[in-house]
Amino acid sequence: MMTTDNRLVEMWEGCLKNDRKQQELLYRTLAPRMLAVCLRYAHDKDEAQDILQEGFIKMFNNVHKYRGEGNLEGWIRRIMVHCAISRYRKLKPMVLVEDFNDDDTSFGTGYNANGLEVKDLMNIIQKLPQTYRSVFNMYAIEGYSHQEIGTTLGMTEILSRTTLHRARTILKAMVNKLTANEQHCLAG
Repeated sequence: MMTTDNRLVEMWEGCLKNDRKQQELLYRTLAPRMLAVCLRYAHDKDEAQDILQEGFIKMFNNVHKYRGEGNLEGWIRRIMVHCAISRYRKLKPMVLVEDFNDDDTSFGTGYNANGLEVKDLMNIIQKLPQTYRSVFNMYAIEGYSHQEIGTTLGMTEILSRTTLHRARTILKAMVNKLTANEQHCLAG
């Protein structure tokens, strides 16, 4: 039985030969997972689908640059993230929002102790201002360092750290508000 990684490599090899069937198969196999990545950066599903299409076009045009080192899916995921970030750098200047309370609390690791499901957390993350959402996604979900985030988004490493802290503070407040509302509804 062929593993998923081996199958992806086989599709990639077909893409190197410009085999349209293998390109379509690779797209159909990875599009749902890559759409989930794009949704974390986009304002809505239509915008995420635009990023997805742009990312796959870029991937197919640069398929020869993947050297077979590391995870193919991870390489494609990075392309999707870069497409999303590039889109926002071109279309919308990133502006930090200072309207939120900047107390010294941290988001911590127990934020899901309130019984929120992953989809609820993802919906809350979608409500963050664009810069905060991008930094949070790149650091907490994609695993970028603050130095990589700073380079990619055109900010200093310190600003990346500050933005992440503010995003976590906002997320914590949103989670607390959501769970307080749910508890109030259950009690009432």
